[in-house]
Amino acid sequence: MTISVIIPTLNEEKNLPRTLACLSPSDFTEIIIVDGGSTDGTLSLAQEFCARTGNARIIRSPRGRARQMNEGAKVSQGEILLFLHADTQLPTQAGWIIQSAMTTHAAVGGRFNVRFDSPSTWGRVISSFMNRRSRLTGIATGDQALFVRRQVFDLLGGFSEIPLMEDIEFSRRLQQTPSSPPLGDGTHKAR
Repeated sequence: MTISVIIPTLNEEKNLPRTLACLSPSDFTEIIIVDGGSTDGTLSLAQEFCARTGNARIIRSPRGRARQMNEGAKVSQGEILLFLHADTQLPTQAGWIIQSAMTTHAAVGGRFNVRFDSPSTWGRVISSFMNRRSRLTGIATGDQALFVRRQVFDLLGGFSEIPLMEDIEFSRRLQQTPSSPPLGDGTHKAR
């Protein structure tokens, strides 16, 4: 099973290094950074990462997270598409976790649990509610590193190009696909 990681960026020089450092290129078929017109050091950081790995590349797209993720999906080769925010770090062995969650053909997608870097009381409460809501409703946010089978993503027409909450709107449509169990589960850290 091949996995393409798609990371939309726009002026992410502060967050991108930590996100890229948590990616093990050997776990993924390809890593596609889709830049929406960054004016800070994002592109040079991404270029350095691409030079160190044999399976990462940068493409450019008009600004807009949904549009950028759709453009990344268009050029990707993986059977599974993992949409990763530039300020989200995946857990160790994320590729294996995704492969395990997608072993049955009935599984159409999944997401990871949110855990904040700075474990304050409020952060634990918020992440607990977000994760519980996702388990009960199947609705996921982009901070939860949503992953989906390519053919299902294509069937659904990708992300709706709306300014906010494209991830929630997509996960609602994902829940309506035939043979769609609740989204898978895992763990990850998000700011």
